[in-house]
Amino acid sequence: MSDNDASTPSAIAADGLDAAGKHASGAPWRNFYGRFKGKTLKPNQVRDLDEMLPELSPGAVGWDENPDREPLDLEALFGGRDVWLEVGFGGGEHLAHQAASNPDVGIIGAEPYVNGVAMLLGKLRKSPAENVRVHAGDARDLMDVLPAQSLSRAFLLYPDPWPKARHHRRRFVTQEHLEPLARALKPGAIFRVATDIPDYVRQTLEEVPKAGFTWLAEGPQDWRQPWGDWISTRYEQKALREGRTPHYLTFQRQG
Repeated sequence: MSDNDASTPSAIAADGLDAAGKHASGAPWRNFYGRFKGKTLKPNQVRDLDEMLPELSPGAVGWDENPDREPLDLEALFGGRDVWLEVGFGGGEHLAHQAASNPDVGIIGAEPYVNGVAMLLGKLRKSPAENVRVHAGDARDLMDVLPAQSLSRAFLLYPDPWPKARHHRRRFVTQEHLEPLARALKPGAIFRVATDIPDYVRQTLEEVPKAGFTWLAEGPQDWRQPWGDWISTRYEQKALREGRTPHYLTFQRQG
């Protein structure tokens, strides 16, 4: 198809977009890069997704169900507790650990990779945690509906590195993602980033302060040593096996 063909009304209608490039629900056009699904799910994982995921929903996040982008009622979800967010929780090791270690905190996890969601649900079936909610989708949609200054902490742990230079704009540490995250964080809230990719460290240190954060490191040990409540994830173990060095970056929301 030529570029001219792609702009015809019939093509736009087939894509569900109007002349302004928006979905009928009002959703903005957002490219998503990455996988939604990997290996075939096991029967018990399919069961967990069917039975557990609806009960763990944080509320109306998607554009089809919440076109007016009404904020989530975190008070109703967590009863006034501090709320933390983990963006891209992978297999859920860290999220499940934090939930069990901090029962007085509400934790929302966002993860579009259904196999990772299924892994977290398996952990929660074995060790239930009533302080967890799960958005099985794009974190950008979730951040749309988080109330302003509602989060006390956020985690970005071993995000997809997108190593090629032309793909760096796909990384989470761009203003497209950081600005809505900053809006949702309370002044003084903590934002933790862990990565084993040196160039991701560089981009993080360049971009996160621009969004209104202060890097809290005072010396090398502040980024070389993991946090006191850290649990090593499968992604970190893979990095260590392959000889890469983890970095642990701690930022604080200004204001």
